[in-house]
Amino acid sequence: MQQLSHDIVLASASPRRRELLERVGLVFQVVPGAIDETPLSGEGAEEHVLRLSHEKALDVANRRGQTGRWFIGSDTVVVRDDTLLGKPIDVHEATAMLTSLSGRSHQVISGYAVHDREKGRTLTAAVTTRVFFKKLTALEIEGYIASGEPFDKAGAYAIQGLGAFMVPRIEGSYTNVVGLPLCEVLATLQEMGALRLFC
Repeated sequence: MQQLSHDIVLASASPRRRELLERVGLVFQVVPGAIDETPLSGEGAEEHVLRLSHEKALDVANRRGQTGRWFIGSDTVVVRDDTLLGKPIDVHEATAMLTSLSGRSHQVISGYAVHDREKGRTLTAAVTTRVFFKKLTALEIEGYIASGEPFDKAGAYAIQGLGAFMVPRIEGSYTNVVGLPLCEVLATLQEMGALRLFC
């Protein structure tokens, strides 16, 4: 992969998104977007992640004195029966989330936006992955929550961490479940002229 410019900015505070981009060798700034992430009335999950991704990218791109040309915004939600599951605020909420996901499938939807500030062009898309959980025992749920891992994760789990013990299979992009659909984001950066995957 050839990066044609170092003017890429990740508009996210997520360490998981940063790590995914670093793994493929991208050089970029990290400047978190500061927006209200409250879902709008009647807003579907895909609409929600697309809107927030776009707003995050533009929030950083429009800051006075901010350097960079290509701004990447992203947002991820866990959806169970049309219900958005955010980050649990306490043990009770984490227990309820994991219990509701036990022994069944749910969707992880990530939106992303790449904004080219020089050309005033933004490309957005959303990617969906179906995740299957094994049937969890009360002891497994209690032990996993005690690890502390669920508390800053949508849906109360991290597939890339200890939470992998719960996931026998997925249908779709693994990196999407981690927090950024890497294949699609790289393809978009290539389309917008920020990099060439192969010379």
